[in-house]
Amino acid sequence: PAGDSYGVLPRPCHALVLLNPQSGSGRALDDFQAVVQPMLAEADIATTVFVTERPHHAHEKVRDEDLSQWDTLVVMSGDGLLFEVVNGLMERPDWKEAMKKPLCILPGGSGNALAASINYYAGYDHVAKKKLLTNCTFILCKGLYTQMDLVSLSTASGKRFFSFLGFGWGFISDVDIDSEKYRWLGSARFTLGTLQCLAKLRVYQGRLSYLPVAAEQGSSPAARDPHGPVTNGHIPQPAGTGAPGSLPPDSLLAPLGQPVPAHWTVVPEEEFVLVYAIYQSHLGTNLLMAPAARLHDGCIHLFYMKAGISRVTLLKLFLAMSRGTHLDLNCPHLCYVPVRAFRLEPRVAAGIMTVDGEALACEPVQG
Repeated sequence: PAGDSYGVLPRPCHALVLLNPQSGSGRALDDFQAVVQPMLAEADIATTVFVTERPHHAHEKVRDEDLSQWDTLVVMSGDGLLFEVVNGLMERPDWKEAMKKPLCILPGGSGNALAASINYYAGYDHVAKKKLLTNCTFILCKGLYTQMDLVSLSTASGKRFFSFLGFGWGFISDVDIDSEKYRWLGSARFTLGTLQCLAKLRVYQGRLSYLPVAAEQGSSPAARDPHGPVTNGHIPQPAGTGAPGSLPPDSLLAPLGQPVPAHWTVVPEEEFVLVYAIYQSHLGTNLLMAPAARLHDGCIHLFYMKAGISRVTLLKLFLAMSRGTHLDLNCPHLCYVPVRAFRLEPRVAAGIMTVDGEALACEPVQG
């Protein structure tokens, strides 16, 4: 597409492969040796394989290691391992340089949303399992890379995360986390989880606010006043005073304790079945949630579902989402708006929040 600038990996190329042997139904290492390695050898890509042994293992590796010996970092797992890698890189003092290192995702988990999204952007047919793995490996062999958006999320308790896929609360997050116990089913775990969560459909109370893409032109206080306070999720500092190596400021956000800026939209309803802010096209291999999304469109695709929807309609929406036609159903309970920033304030700490499929404690959050 116009405006995309691509880099090219060198030949020969050396890749660090971070692989979680437990991910998905536990086949990642076998699949890597059977499918991926022969293709990479053919393409003159040498690999160092790092097999993770525990949670946060990959996070620590990319945070602490000298990465200069590798041309690219390859994650062979589900989306959770890439979340660790991205946040490990962002904790480095040289994060600005480290984030220029090309990242590659090879689907080895049960929820391979980013891999499915990249397959979709590349114009390939919708595929899953081994076919998706082959397509993603082929993209790595070609060696082209381009930019991808990251979303900065901060929570009321002062945590800050960098997220590449999506933030959720309510139904979808419940399915994601409740179905963990069916990991051995592969991606079928989400189907089973959906049916179980439908049976006990919950409603969540909270306030949702957002900055619509259209409303932003020149009206943000940070744009008018170069010395306006910005917060990086911890300590408000005057803009431009960040120490070298300090993380980028969240210039569109007011601190969580303060009201949202006046030009934001506050959703009138306060009872939701789900809220999901997604920045890529796919929520899972078979869920095309945001067909309009692109890798770096500078946009958060915000979906929310108001309380009062019937189970039958909800099921219909999820079935339509496998083809990306859910918005064509014009369901009055489902709202979609492209935004630059959002804030969610749950009324009580109920329900699971997820970032890139990883569970978070339920608390006010903004991104």
